[in-house]
Amino acid sequence: GTSILNSSKLEGKTLVHHDFLSTSPKRATVNKMSERRKPEDAAAHITVSDPVQHSDGLNKYTSYRVDVRSSGAAPYSAVLRRYSDFSWLYDRLHKERAGAIVPPLPEKQAVSRFSAAFVEDRRINLERFLRRVSLHPELSDAPCLSVFLTADDATFHAAKAGHVVGSADMGRKKEGGMKQWFAETKTSIATSVMGNSDLVPRSPDDDLFDEIERYIHGLDTQMKNVASQASGLVRKGKEIANGMFEFGLAFSLLGQSEADGLGVSLAKMGDAADALSVLSAEQAEREGASFEEPLQDYIRTIHAVKLALSRRNEKRLTLATCLADVNAKTASLSKLRGVPGKEDKAYQTEMALVKAKESAESAREEFATVSQRVLREVDRFKREKADDMRRTVMDYIHLQITYNKRMEDVWAKLIPQLEQVQLDVPQGQPQGDNQPSDAQPAMGGSQDPTAQGMADGYRM
Repeated sequence: GTSILNSSKLEGKTLVHHDFLSTSPKRATVNKMSERRKPEDAAAHITVSDPVQHSDGLNKYTSYRVDVRSSGAAPYSAVLRRYSDFSWLYDRLHKERAGAIVPPLPEKQAVSRFSAAFVEDRRINLERFLRRVSLHPELSDAPCLSVFLTADDATFHAAKAGHVVGSADMGRKKEGGMKQWFAETKTSIATSVMGNSDLVPRSPDDDLFDEIERYIHGLDTQMKNVASQASGLVRKGKEIANGMFEFGLAFSLLGQSEADGLGVSLAKMGDAADALSVLSAEQAEREGASFEEPLQDYIRTIHAVKLALSRRNEKRLTLATCLADVNAKTASLSKLRGVPGKEDKAYQTEMALVKAKESAESAREEFATVSQRVLREVDRFKREKADDMRRTVMDYIHLQITYNKRMEDVWAKLIPQLEQVQLDVPQGQPQGDNQPSDAQPAMGGSQDPTAQGMADGYRM
């Protein structure tokens, strides 16, 4: 990902100035040079490839081929999916496995989304997303993942439209729809704004979740600061690369203005600086791929943890709403009982109360399930990301060691090269003695008395 800015011809040799500050969406070459095995590589049998652009009237999109080449008894599958399909899978995973830390999906982009570089970058990240999901202990058996990977077009489109029953709630609209939303909003306002008591009693787990939320919030702040500093270092590295190139070019041009030994020495200095500029540019790209990008991915994962915690809060609100509904219906039933002429109304209210209690019990079980899932996920996050962070820092340290050794080698090789260059000296004058002695006139004749006196004065 370099662009030509200018060039200068020196003895038939063209020096091309690369803009090392320009960035490419993905550093494919550098990635291969500094690549280490990642956890998601264990799912290498899942691939995303062959991006193809389609035009459907004013609608333009890119499709990707998704292959699953399992070595076990599972059959081979190949399907075409577009970004909106991946987005559907991401949303479904949050619904089917509420409380799980769903791997981040590459973000949408409105500008240049059909450029070759962007499409390739998205393909890589979509593949990483799928592999992470397939290895996820809470997500790997999700019904929506199986539908995404294996369903034909008709079945998959039906699933997206909500007409295929493949899980507990696939094919159904959100329970309660707008009515449920208004009820939960009312409960939330009554609890947080009006100061009404929470219908879900607090437990020791709630204190633990409060502590987790504070930890994640602090971690997010600190990681963003570290990532910002890392980005600054990468940017400085690219500036150094450009500066070394300009430095080398200046010495090369200066060498062309000098003759013989001095010109050769200056040219060698220019070549060394040019080599250092290439090393600095490669180093900046490596730092971006193996240090800056992992830190950004870590921040996206922290956001996924926050989403998992928010799912538990949503389930708690749903439970509180169901309990409030039970209380309201219980109160209505107590008023209707024993009132002449209200027997039918009392019966209907009693049946509604039975359903409300069933919904409350289901919400309680779901809340407990999600709470336990979040605890498992946060524990896994701490273990895995601690190891990832250690490896990322170690990679960065090794990068710096290798880079500085290579820089030292370039300077070290330059010294003997310059020592071998014979600089031109005036005829008859010993090399290394460029000044006439005090006892002998510079031009071989007698000095002017006035000049001699001035010289004696300086000696004093």
